[in-house]
Amino acid sequence: MNRTMITAVNTLNQLQQQVELVSNNIANSSTTGYKRREASFADLIAQQINNQPNTAAEVGRTSAFGIRQSVGARLSQTAMIAAQGPLKSTERQLDIAFTKENQYLKVRAQDGSIQFTRDGELGFQLNGNGEYILTTKEGNPVLTEDNQTITVPAKVEQWTMIQPGLFEARLANGQQMNFRLGVISLNNPQFMEQKGNSLIGIPADLEGAVNPNIIYTELNGARNNEISMQSGALELSNVDIGKEMTDLMTAQRSMQFQSRTVTLADQMMGLVNGIR
Repeated sequence: MNRTMITAVNTLNQLQQQVELVSNNIANSSTTGYKRREASFADLIAQQINNQPNTAAEVGRTSAFGIRQSVGARLSQTAMIAAQGPLKSTERQLDIAFTKENQYLKVRAQDGSIQFTRDGELGFQLNGNGEYILTTKEGNPVLTEDNQTITVPAKVEQWTMIQPGLFEARLANGQQMNFRLGVISLNNPQFMEQKGNSLIGIPADLEGAVNPNIIYTELNGARNNEISMQSGALELSNVDIGKEMTDLMTAQRSMQFQSRTVTLADQMMGLVNGIR
């Protein structure tokens, strides 16, 4: 296999990953709170071939001396785009939507870790003790700013937002309870890993290795007034179908070009092998 084939095959593999990324964005275009990811490419290691021994004799040359030959492109980063998605009014008391980028709700994942979401479609689920727990639609318990689950002893008749992040629950037994939701402000989204079901979290290989305060800031205490939240609404995905289709077509064209390169390289090798 010559260098032309190596370059094309390496690039084809990376373009396939971009197509899968775009496909995932399109598939989640209707997922509440989903943030699209965008691929960026970089050049693989290149070799400089200096084939002009006497560069001074080449008067008037405007191009660079020598030949710089790479072995393809690589997918250098798949960045999460944290841009605000459009809001949809639902008029449902338990639906909330953040109106500032990078603010996330704290939830308890099934593995016991604390993860974060912008999917504000909440509800109360009955647990084994006859109590009700505030959860996301996937069943992940929503946490307070002290990382405690929100539990009430009776069915909630009314759920009212007193101020962003602070809610009052009126129970069927006449009791009233106030709860402050746990909210963070994400400082470095690229540290986060998408966990599925609109959840993001710190990758397992970074836990303990990176100070969480570098990645996000807890909006509690005096910082409660920074929370920006709307009740009775949900944030839709920030996926732009038009842009995703354009990216998909561009990737497919690039794959066709690389496939054609492999075909031409094979034909050239066939010509060389056919010389007698």
